[in-house]
Parts: sequence; C-alpha cells; structure tokens
Amino acid sequence: MPAYHIYGENRPGRWLVTCDHASNRVPDWVGGGSLGIGPADMARHIALDVGAAGLARALGEALDSPVICSDFSRLVIDPNRGEDDPTLVMKLYDGTIIPTNRHADAAETERRLDRLYRPYHAAYARMAARHADTVILAVHSFTPCLKGRAPRPWHVGVLYSHLDDRLSRPLIARLMEQPDLCIGDNEPYAGHLPGDAIDRHALRHGRHNTLIEVRNDLIATPQHQAAWAERLSLILSAVLREI
Repeated sequence: MPAYHIYGENRPGRWLVTCDHASNRVPDWVGGGSLGIGPADMARHIALDVGAAGLARALGEALDSPVICSDFSRLVIDPNRGEDDPTLVMKLYDGTIIPTNRHADAAETERRLDRLYRPYHAAYARMAARHADTVILAVHSFTPCLKGRAPRPWHVGVLYSHLDDRLSRPLIARLMEQPDLCIGDNEPYAGHLPGDAIDRHALRHGRHNTLIEVRNDLIATPQHQAAWAERLSLILSAVLREI
C-alpha cells in the first residue's frame, strides 16, 4: 500500500491542499496491522483528523487544485513532526496508551520513516514545486473536547507561523466577518513547530501558506465537508486575490 494518495494531480490551480492526518491505516508490518488499541480509539482524533480528508478532497475540487493525503495513522508515525521530534512516534495520546509503540526503538522508527514518512514528504515536495507560486493549504481537524479539558468553542482555527502570516492574517480577518462563526487565531494549537510540514515545505521556500483546523463534529459527513469546502474556498480565493 502506498504511503499517500494524490487527487487531481493535473489540476491547474496554484493551491496545494494537504492532509497530513488523513487516515487511521496501520500497515500490516507494524504490529501485524494493529497498534494494540481498540476500534473506538482508532476512530478518534488520536489516530486521524476525523473528517479532514473529505474536506481536503472537496477543497481541492473547489479550488481546482491537487490534494495530497497521507495513508497511515499519525500514531504509526506523525508526518507533521520533524524527524527528531520526540512526539514523532506517540506512546500516550489523550489518555490512551499505544501498546505497539511502547517499545518502538530507533531502528523501528527508522523503518517507519523510510517506508511511510519520507515517501509522503518526497511526494509533497514534488507537488509543492510544480509551480513557482504554489500556495500550501494544510487541512486538519480538532476534537470538540480533549479528555478532562474544557470544551473548545471554535468552529475553525487558523494556524500560522510568526515567520509568515501573509495569508493567514487576512484569512482570519475575513472569517471573523462571518457572524455565525467562532474563529480561533492560532487556536486550538500554536501555529509553528520547527520541522513540521508547513515549516519544511512552505516556510523554508517562502511559499504562501496557511493551516485550517475545523472542529471535527462540523465535518462528520460528506455533505458537511462539501458545504464547508464551498464556503471556505470562496473566502480563500478572495483573500489570495487581495494579498
């Protein structure tokens, strides 16, 4: 099985829509295809960004631009972390212990890097380089509430690095004009993690970029994903024309 899927590779748009946490697949060569946790946990946000892959594909169609989605669980290895990040292979996430990762050593991490992480990033780099003016749109989702934490009120969060907010700042301003939306400015997470996908493929190359996180209960169905893609694509296109 490939480490990634590309949709609409030949679409002419300058956007590259990405979904780092698109899948909860565990290859059969990792723990016999199991991380040692049950189906309910594998369906949670700890294993994938729920609804994000469908939203990313719909955004790609709306923006007439290609989409790249990972095809392995973030719990196997997280493609949105640098290779030296201590959270690259998670052993505990939101209250769930990941048994198969408990004794994953450097050799096992290297195997996952070679077979999954690096092929995904090589394809990502190739797609990002197809235009001189590529704009990277990273699509994620977040859970309405982490275990033991307060509910998260935002509908959409826009994450960005202090090193480049050219697209994200006007995007936030435009989204905040929507009276029915609660928008997070670098919420529910901080927007810059050295070595992450945006750092690697956008910041180091001077490419326009933004990362959108949609609360996953809002994009639970294909119909919801399509509706959000239509709404967001119009705003994204308008903002890009103005910067």
